[in-house]
Formats: sequence, structure tokens, C-alpha cells
Amino acid sequence: MNASKILQQLMQQAGGSQKGGSGSGVDIKGMLSGLSKQLGGGGSSQGRSDQGGGSSGGFDVKSLLGGGAMGLLVGSKRGRSMGGKALKYGAIAGVGALAWKAWQNSQAAKNGNAHQSAGQSASEGERVEVLSGEYQERRSLELLQAMIMAARADGHIDEQEQALITEQIDALGADQEMHNWVEQQLKAPLDAQALAREADSPQAAREMYLISVAVIDDQKPMERAWLDQLGSALNLPKEMTAELERQAQQAG
Repeated sequence: MNASKILQQLMQQAGGSQKGGSGSGVDIKGMLSGLSKQLGGGGSSQGRSDQGGGSSGGFDVKSLLGGGAMGLLVGSKRGRSMGGKALKYGAIAGVGALAWKAWQNSQAAKNGNAHQSAGQSASEGERVEVLSGEYQERRSLELLQAMIMAARADGHIDEQEQALITEQIDALGADQEMHNWVEQQLKAPLDAQALAREADSPQAAREMYLISVAVIDDQKPMERAWLDQLGSALNLPKEMTAELERQAQQAG
């Protein structure tokens, strides 16, 4: 499986979108235009119904994050705008560093200073950006799984959208094992406890929560409820989840 490759490309798409361009050489405008037509925004050739009470135009193209698979994962959030509750590009692009910063800030608030001992830091686990080999692969799977479940939290990804997400992830270079895994995740029951058991360290838990915040509209009850369930399952204190959400908002 090549989860780390897929996650890295999605993070690059997010970083390029945050800057208003394509940091990874992806034609964002072209992908958005194509996805809009596929998903009903550019005509009725697909004939798909608008489940969940959105406009007849289908997806809000402006809300698609980076095009491609990422855009499809978050595109099911009908009615999302580019206002105060806009998608959090930077939280995906810098998930490891931001989750680590959240921990440092919480420690500073608790201890009255920003210094942590080497042993204390080591026990927290490494950031996804600095992992390698099988450890990076495992963490990448954890984060991809968290993203997919967060995207599904509002219940609006139908079978057609599932197929399109899989196609777009394949286009990023997913191998057959990765392809099968994504299909499975798109159909598996939403289970915060099962997802939390995949976290291999406190840092992994923080990254999983942060990347979930990035693709969720926390003003919608079903999505807010998923975040609360996940935070509890990951054993993250309320002050930590609040700090992670603050980091996501600041990252933009």
C-alpha cells in the first residue's frame, strides 16, 4: 500500500490551494471545472439527485479544496462557503507541525513556560512530516482514515461520489491495495472508537483530530457530534481539542 504517497499529495494540494495556486503542479481550475460538470454543477447530464437539501446545481465548486480527491471528500458539504467557516487548507497542509504546536501551547499554559524536556517530548511521538518507512505509512493511513470518516460525518456521500473519490485517489497513483482500502473506508460504519484505536501515539491522536477539524463544518450538528465523539475516543482533554481547533482556524 502507498498511503504516504497519497497523503503527501493531498497535503501538497491543500498547501497549493491555500496560496491560491497549485503547489504540486496540479491544474486546480481545470480539476474544479471538470468535477463541477461531473457532479452536476455544469449541467444535468449525470442526472444525479441532490440529496441532503442542497441547491439543484449540486456541489458548491468554490468549496472544493484543491480539486481532485480532496475536493470530492469535502465537496459533499453542501452550502459550505468561503466565509468564516471556510475549509481549513493550512490545517491539512501542516497537520503535524500544527498538532505539535497545539501540544506545546497546552504544556506552556499548564506549566507556565514553553519548555519541555527531551524525554517528555519523545514520549509524545513524532510528527507525520518527519516519519519514514513503515511508521510514515501507518500514520498516513490513520490520517487518511480520519479524513474519510470526517467527510462522511454528514451522511451526504452517495455511491456515485464514492466512486469518483476512488477514481481521483487512483489518479494520484494509488496501488491496488490502496484502492481496495479506500473503497472499504467509504463504506465502513462510522466508528470513532475504532478509529481512535488506530492512533499509535499522542501526537497521532492530535493529528487525527486536527485533520478531521479541517474537513468538518463544526456548525452542523452531525459533524460537531462526530468531532466530539472522536475527541473523547482519542482521550484528548477539552482544552487540547479547543487548542487544536484554534490552530486549524489560524492556519486558514
